[in-house]
Amino acid sequence: MDTYAKWATAKLYTTKTPITAADLLNDRVLPFFEEQGMGVLRILTDRGTEYCGRPETHDYQLYLALNDIEHTKTKVRHPQTNGICERFHKTILQEFYQVAFRRKIYRSIEELQTDLDDWLRYYNEERTHQSKMCCGRTPMQTLTDGKEAWRDKITTLNN
Repeated sequence: MDTYAKWATAKLYTTKTPITAADLLNDRVLPFFEEQGMGVLRILTDRGTEYCGRPETHDYQLYLALNDIEHTKTKVRHPQTNGICERFHKTILQEFYQVAFRRKIYRSIEELQTDLDDWLRYYNEERTHQSKMCCGRTPMQTLTDGKEAWRDKITTLNN
């Protein structure tokens, strides 16, 4: 999924399909960016079957087309193309899932969803990051600080 989608609250799914990928965009990602006064012009994904297919028969591709979102795909066998997202996957595994499953027995996906939402709030709003983009800020601070650059880019694209 797009590297910036991690800022939106994640939603747990039991399947990995085009409709669940579209559902995540519809229910979590686009509303999050709308709340921030921003939109989504382009999304970067890997080449998984949940993201790629013919637009007329593929729920995710159709959703992108209906919302006028350009779809960029990573190079085949080059996960470093989306390195920020790959690093996030490693962090969420090490700092949330491995810890959470050692501490607690989850009786429902909703219970796990609640704990994941709490961890993501901490990750995005309290935990500072030393990455190239964040430079000691939280992801939300980085997003807020980047809004002016985003608006400038939109203005340039519209002119």
